[in-house]
Amino acid sequence: MQKLLSVPSNLVDYFYELEQITTDEWFCTSDPVGSKLGSGGGTTWLLESCYRNKGNNLSFDEWLRSDKRILLHAGGQSRRLPGYAPSGKILTPIPVFRWERGQKLNQNLLSLQLPLYERILSQAPQSLHTLIASGDVYIRSDKPLQPIPEADVVCYGLWVDPSLATHHGVYVSERNNPAELDFMIQKPTLGKLEELSKTHIFLMDIGVWLLSDKAIRLLMQKSRKKDSADLTYYDLYSEFGLALGNHPLLPDPELNELSVAILPLQGGEFYHYGTSRELISSTLSLQNKVYDQRRIIHRKIKPNPAMFIQNSCTPVDLTAVNADLWIENSYVPQGWQLSSRHIITGVPVNQWTITLPEGVCVDIVPVGDKEWAVRPYGMNDAFRGSLTATDTHFLEKPFTQWMSERNLTLEDFNGTNTNDLQAAGIFPVVTNVEEMGQVLRWMVSEARLEAGKEIWKHATRLSADEIASQANLKRLYAQREEFTRQNWVSLAHNYEKSVFYQLDLQHAADEFVRLDLDAPDELPEEAQLMSRIHNHMLRSRINSRKGTDGEAEKLKAFELLRDGLLGEISNQKSLPQLNVYSDQIVWGRSPVRIDVAGGWTDTPPYSLYSGGNVVNLAIELNGQPPLQVYIKPCNEHHIILRSIDMGAMEIIKTYEELSQYKKVGSPFSIPKAALVLAGFHPDFFAEHYGTLNEQLEAFGAGLEITLLAAIPAGSGLGTSSILASTVLGAVNDFCGLAWDKNEICRRTLVLEQLLTTGGGWQDQYGGVLHGIKLLQTEDGFNQSPQVRWLPDYLFSEPGFKECHLLYYTGITRTAKGILGEIVSSMFLNSSAHLSLLAEMKAHALDMAEAVQRGHFNRYATLVGKSWMQNKALDSGTNPPSVEAIIDRIKDYTLGYKLPGAGGGGYLYMVAKDVEAAARIKEILTNNPPNARARFVRMDLSNKGLQISRS
Repeated sequence: MQKLLSVPSNLVDYFYELEQITTDEWFCTSDPVGSKLGSGGGTTWLLESCYRNKGNNLSFDEWLRSDKRILLHAGGQSRRLPGYAPSGKILTPIPVFRWERGQKLNQNLLSLQLPLYERILSQAPQSLHTLIASGDVYIRSDKPLQPIPEADVVCYGLWVDPSLATHHGVYVSERNNPAELDFMIQKPTLGKLEELSKTHIFLMDIGVWLLSDKAIRLLMQKSRKKDSADLTYYDLYSEFGLALGNHPLLPDPELNELSVAILPLQGGEFYHYGTSRELISSTLSLQNKVYDQRRIIHRKIKPNPAMFIQNSCTPVDLTAVNADLWIENSYVPQGWQLSSRHIITGVPVNQWTITLPEGVCVDIVPVGDKEWAVRPYGMNDAFRGSLTATDTHFLEKPFTQWMSERNLTLEDFNGTNTNDLQAAGIFPVVTNVEEMGQVLRWMVSEARLEAGKEIWKHATRLSADEIASQANLKRLYAQREEFTRQNWVSLAHNYEKSVFYQLDLQHAADEFVRLDLDAPDELPEEAQLMSRIHNHMLRSRINSRKGTDGEAEKLKAFELLRDGLLGEISNQKSLPQLNVYSDQIVWGRSPVRIDVAGGWTDTPPYSLYSGGNVVNLAIELNGQPPLQVYIKPCNEHHIILRSIDMGAMEIIKTYEELSQYKKVGSPFSIPKAALVLAGFHPDFFAEHYGTLNEQLEAFGAGLEITLLAAIPAGSGLGTSSILASTVLGAVNDFCGLAWDKNEICRRTLVLEQLLTTGGGWQDQYGGVLHGIKLLQTEDGFNQSPQVRWLPDYLFSEPGFKECHLLYYTGITRTAKGILGEIVSSMFLNSSAHLSLLAEMKAHALDMAEAVQRGHFNRYATLVGKSWMQNKALDSGTNPPSVEAIIDRIKDYTLGYKLPGAGGGGYLYMVAKDVEAAARIKEILTNNPPNARARFVRMDLSNKGLQISRS
């Protein structure tokens, strides 16, 4: 997927270096100097420029359909947001959201807006290759995207208050045909919207358009002068858009024929970053999106909520008076007297004494190798109009008044364009910080400061346009990086009141290494447990990236996680008592599970700070629950462990032997840990015995435990977790511990932590609880899912039941390695992983709704989406050997996935129909990939975990 950007001309040569990206997926250019092409003509120019650069000898049409492309229009003069004109509004740094995990300290508008566009384009039909969007907005949505229809043009909109719609383009659709565009209108009045509401509905245009190749060709055609190849001004929204729909406002036979679909962006939010005021108001709205203090991670309370400081050092004293304050890439010392409504950008280290009146902003821009342009301006300055016009404002007052206060006349501006404030040379270029401070004081608050006036009169002066074209962006970025370098240290030190441990710590580790910073100190024991866990994993990552051993720090992180999950259970001692007759056998048996949506969201630490949603099925194999446990008393005071499927036996006579359960691969790790949790060890026993023999003698018998897992290892069906629950369930009954199914599952999560295998809660709940269900947890260390059982119609009715196929691939993979990689990324708040997990969490709700409604095709399609999500989370999920099997049968399926962590084990398929299911069976039975591969009958379990006695 290619990303094409139209940016300010000065940025083109530096964009790749400054943003540390490659030309493989990115291309940027600017509109021809001096030309105004509009969004339509600009789209044509951008596509043709990229084609000339990357056409690879293809025709334009071949090139157009060879890949998907996101086009972002981010050029323009930025008159209303001067502070970010040199680098373009699209690279505006945006503060980390106080309620969000996994964001980056150096994030900007581009990095925030791009993931949604990538998600839309990746889910669009193959006929839609091009997405066009604006670079000065941030659009977000936490909800899954609805299916995108086939159409020449697909436009996304938002349901908004009519008063907001009057400032934007509006899609109008008939009430009885809401998915199709009737016509588009620009900035309608409230009266017009009220009149339309009788027969129509409307959505606000958010500037996100998907275009077919046919629509692109027509747009390019309309962007040219008549009978010429030269480009002309043509606007995508006010010209092209008005010619679309069933009853368009602009007649154009070619455009009128294009099919247009309108989609409301579900859960969509729209934040505009077009002006200085919006820079603060949109950021404030984002920060205040969440007021729930349980979701606000750090403990810092600012003097005023509309106060944003980043990439800066600010010894200045700030109070509640300093509302609407933005400080970025700047040093603001104690000598500054601030009021409100300030944007301060680019100010180097200084010791000035200066007063900023309300509404006055300061922008210092490096030019050349050693100089700076000094640009003060007003929060509401439009940078339009003649210098002599009374409605031309500068620094919150008429420009004529500003001149008069400083005894200036138009003669002082000889040689400059006085007809447009944007083009007027009024901003002095200085060579040192001292001059910078003096001329700034004269320009903003000390009109009688003669030293400042003299500097201004003798300096080279640039216009706003010239500052944008001459800015030394490398120097600007270098200053920002130095401030950020200091910020990393202070944020880590002040972790309790900063966003540090909610950041993407994977990125933070890379930055600590790149900037040659020491790893943060180990946090004290009284620090929050989750912060301590993050701290150790970050230290591990930094050590590893620096070439030293990070394993010890990683183990500390996992130990702390285990301690947190053990929590109250470590203090809840058990008192096992013999609860059977001497000749009785307790028999426990469980189905296995298939996770169809939301797998991984149940896994700590993600589930601990975000909660999880999982939809899974409890299934029996070949008519039997495949996991079985038998416990009976034995006369000798020891414990006998047997495994039928592994052909192994072990006799345990001491506490020490029982506590050796951490060895992964041991056939008896699970029953040993289960017995420890049940109280057959001093760590969890309510009374004290010197030896295991003494305890068993007091208990009244030894124990003989026999296990049967009639399923291959590495199956992906949750075998180890569910077997652990089955053992715990049988021991619970044998020893009269009175645990219910929820407590058994909770202790299974603890058991897996004791084994150091990690894992979440969905496996055990999936097998212990019957049927198909949606399992949901809130955040916190007490992960007790709420269960919502779903109807079994799609799995039991003839015609549907036969379409669910389970095939053992004969390929195995241990989940622990996969688990460790992904859990480490969770510890580090990896933004890529957290965004995928959030999507998977929402996807589980879509799956539950599909099952609830009995939509077979929708269910199967969502199974396929789950598989795509798993592959995105871990590339090793789908090895070539598995892919080869899938390639042979995928045309007969609606969806398929490997349950669990993937990489092997069982393949779950949902066939298109009964005939397709038969064909899949024929293909894989007649030509299996290996000698172990085979079909296994699966049936939905209506019982879950069962415990009975002889």
